[in-house]
Amino acid sequence: MFGKLFSRAPDPAELGFDAFAEAVRDSAVTVVDVREPHEFAAGHIPGAVNLPLSRFDPGKLPNGKPVALICQAGGRSRNALNQAQAAGREDVRHYPGGMSQWRSHGGAVTA
Repeated sequence: MFGKLFSRAPDPAELGFDAFAEAVRDSAVTVVDVREPHEFAAGHIPGAVNLPLSRFDPGKLPNGKPVALICQAGGRSRNALNQAQAAGREDVRHYPGGMSQWRSHGGAVTA
């Protein structure tokens, strides 16, 4: 699954908007939002799971599908990605555009 998603990305740890949107639309990934709970409550991708970076534990990442991390602008999701990779998770990537870019491209958001 990840081979197709990341074949066009310059950094294989990152998802471009089109690949991310397709994966979200097809339910091909579990979206994990690493923003704080108040940010998540203000609007998130439908079906996303909230695991805030302030208490992030890679061991709590969901299994069963590849994981796509997201935050507001890419910094926190990259930090969480680094932690997940250090813990041995190879099925985790991040969307560096964050919720800011997701919203600006018209991506679905729920509160």
